[in-house]
Amino acid sequence: MARYIGPKSRIARRFKEAIYGPDRSFEKKNYPPGQHGQSKRRRKTSEYGIQLNEKQKAKYTYGILEKQFKNTFLKASSKSGVTGVILLQLIEARLDNVVFRLGISPTRDGARQLVAHRHITVNGKVVNVPSYEVNKGDVVAVRERSKSLEVIVNSLTGRPHRFSWLEWDDASMSGKFINYPERDEIPENIKEQLIVELYSK
Repeated sequence: MARYIGPKSRIARRFKEAIYGPDRSFEKKNYPPGQHGQSKRRRKTSEYGIQLNEKQKAKYTYGILEKQFKNTFLKASSKSGVTGVILLQLIEARLDNVVFRLGISPTRDGARQLVAHRHITVNGKVVNVPSYEVNKGDVVAVRERSKSLEVIVNSLTGRPHRFSWLEWDDASMSGKFINYPERDEIPENIKEQLIVELYSK
């Protein structure tokens, strides 16, 4: 499965935002990457460039390739409501993202790996497709034989965030997807309207 495996600090610097979480390298060099660093004079970005940049930021943040991202956008645009918000809601409902939000893994990359390696179940059945769409009422859990995995135990021990659209049960190591999050509940700094405008050209 093709995924970006290059230096993440470089990508964070490109978007001038720590999209992969706390990053010492980004904090030390919070300017765009390149041979000339801060001294390079950069041209003013066009409207198209700004829109493209926002789409790329969303793709890198959630770890989604172009084809999947566009298909998700087409699905969002076919539904009634605000397309940009629905797009983010559908992405938030991806199994790898739900596993990350529940705190089963500290990163989305790690969550994707746990799903692919068959450590996660949905409604009692093993699902190994990271892009699987979780629906309202679905229960996402750690597979019984995987509950003692150090990476999972450590992640749950240091679980810092709770999200209103998810319900977690420590005893069973399972979480319920209560509903799709409202836009103001999604913490990512993404201007989804720019993405809609880009695909609408």
